[in-house]
Amino acid sequence: MQFVDLNAQFLRVEQEVRNRIDAVLRHGKYIMGPEIGQLESELSTFCGAGHTLTCASGTDALLLPLLAWGIGPGDAVFVPNFTFFATAEVVSLVGATPVFVDVDPVTFCMDPEKLQAAITAVVTGDVSLHPLPKMSSGQRLIPRAVIPVDLFGIAAPYERIIPIAKSAGLYVLQDAAQSFGCEMNGRKACAMGCDAAATSFFPAKPLGCYGDGGAVFTDDSELADIMKSLRVHGKGAHKYDNVRIGINGRMDTLQAAILLAKLEVFSDELEKRQSVAASYSERLAGCAALTLPSVPAGRVSAWAQYSILCSDRDAAVKALAERDVPTAIYYPTPLPFLTVYEPYGYSPEDFPVASRLSKDIFSVPFHPYLSGDSIAIVADALASVAP
Repeated sequence: MQFVDLNAQFLRVEQEVRNRIDAVLRHGKYIMGPEIGQLESELSTFCGAGHTLTCASGTDALLLPLLAWGIGPGDAVFVPNFTFFATAEVVSLVGATPVFVDVDPVTFCMDPEKLQAAITAVVTGDVSLHPLPKMSSGQRLIPRAVIPVDLFGIAAPYERIIPIAKSAGLYVLQDAAQSFGCEMNGRKACAMGCDAAATSFFPAKPLGCYGDGGAVFTDDSELADIMKSLRVHGKGAHKYDNVRIGINGRMDTLQAAILLAKLEVFSDELEKRQSVAASYSERLAGCAALTLPSVPAGRVSAWAQYSILCSDRDAAVKALAERDVPTAIYYPTPLPFLTVYEPYGYSPEDFPVASRLSKDIFSVPFHPYLSGDSIAIVADALASVAP
């Protein structure tokens, strides 16, 4: 059993993928070829964003808005403490300081109440209100932005986060690396009212290419223009007119061609993901020792993963391994406790929700083409140790 079966998907889209790759090989425009513009247009149409810029990775998609906003040393950017490293990494890359915020115990997304407390703590310098990173004596941070993460495919509570951020004068950057295709009150990921949004096309994502790739979305025309410049070494009117320090963040034309083929079946795959998730939840509903994923009212998950909580995780993972069922743990270490952030001086007591999740959570095989027989094998194994 595959954790994510990309081969099953390839069998469905093989001919279209090969046709589109062949078209690129014929025209030979491997950098910023016509497929780039076509993909950006189709992604904008799909999600409803005003502007879409493809880029080399989901990490670059997060980085570009921060660079465009001029965020840097002395600035605080609020990020959830339970997610992949890239969300905090880009903050550190621009020289700013990530301020970690604990997550909701049900959705695993950023807790708005704790975000408000963290903003107030940074503004006042009062660490009794919320844990803050240890800083040099007398150094104070300036709140600049918040990057909520749509963990495992569920949109963060933007209806609460955006007003909190705007009242404090903060930019909001949606990290939709795991949620492209999800919905919140009828609005799709990357068009939920944030200043900008970023997604990843890493192969295992709901919409993935065959390498690295990403995209950033915004309704702000000026921001889009700046990011277009930043994406290509900060270029101005022409290739050798560099007006700002940028990056080499372009998506390869071949990856755009692959994504165009996959986008044709993406809506159907999202429906299949709903079906697989529903089957899992139905089969596992009787396992009182498991906490199954929950989707809040008004939301549709993109189901990047199917993640379960179990107080005896080791036993559950072992039972699955004995049946040759692979598992994954997202995430074994909350971000504040990674080696690189040890100087910030956080302790597990500072973030009780993330600390507990990291001990109990695991993910089971999940993709649109997972069979009912495979779901039954997973459910039976878990029922044997978590009745």
